[in-house]
Amino acid sequence: MNDSVVVTDGLTKRYGAQLAVDSVAMTVRRGEVYGFLGPNGAGKTTTLRMLVGLIRPSAGTATVLGRPPGDPGALRRVGVLIESPGFYPYLSGRDNLRVLARYQGGAEAEVEQALLRVGLTDRAGDRFRAYSLGMKQRLGVAAALLGRPDLLILDEPTNGLDPAGMAEMRELITALAADGQTVVLSSHLLSEVQEICDRVGIIARGRLLTEATVGELRGAATLLLRAEPMELAFPAVRRVAGEHGAMLTSAGIRIEAGAAAAPQVARAVIEAGADLLELRTDERSLEEVFFELTGTAVA
Repeated sequence: MNDSVVVTDGLTKRYGAQLAVDSVAMTVRRGEVYGFLGPNGAGKTTTLRMLVGLIRPSAGTATVLGRPPGDPGALRRVGVLIESPGFYPYLSGRDNLRVLARYQGGAEAEVEQALLRVGLTDRAGDRFRAYSLGMKQRLGVAAALLGRPDLLILDEPTNGLDPAGMAEMRELITALAADGQTVVLSSHLLSEVQEICDRVGIIARGRLLTEATVGELRGAATLLLRAEPMELAFPAVRRVAGEHGAMLTSAGIRIEAGAAAAPQVARAVIEAGADLLELRTDERSLEEVFFELTGTAVA
């Protein structure tokens, strides 16, 4: 069985002179949660729309579940929420899902299960036009879940949700992956992505800058030490960590070592006659890495 459910090579989209997506080569593996990240206007949604056949690429190739984008056989196994979900405003949430389930040849039980999974059962009888933004997003995710697709493509699924709703959506996505489904997740909430994604691809100005695990991007944890006076502490730390294993920064002494080295470092500083003010592990957040790579803040 092929372990890759999405593969692109040189995927490109032009709108006249504007290059929206520039030679993207990405791979999404079976059973993982893949975070697709980028600033506004970076090309995320355009790329996702190409993957499901909503727009055609200008150049390059893509396969989704081993078939070209938009292939009916593949689309039956893909659940999609891209941009704002659209439903019949005069129908209830439940009836909107019933329409979709009948179109797909699904059963009534699937509708109730999807509503339960996104926490909409109590409001399923309300008309869609009365839904809040967060409720509309929940219904959009419920629609994507119908038919138990092999691949879920979710574009900003937590948009409009309160903190409790975001936590529930995070738990749902984690459960879906644990159940063997593959999830491609586009989100601006990098703290959420950091918690639930196995790998991420970061795109900016239409180009895929990197594709790696969250751990690889964040790098190994280091130790951060503050002590006084520094002229005593820094040489002591370098004797333990090595000449290139410690660096003096504005925040203190950064040491290229994990938590296991903390007792030895602390003893060396104290024995050198310095006062130890702080010693803790320090690890870059995904948001810091994102900013370094793209040169932009999360928007």
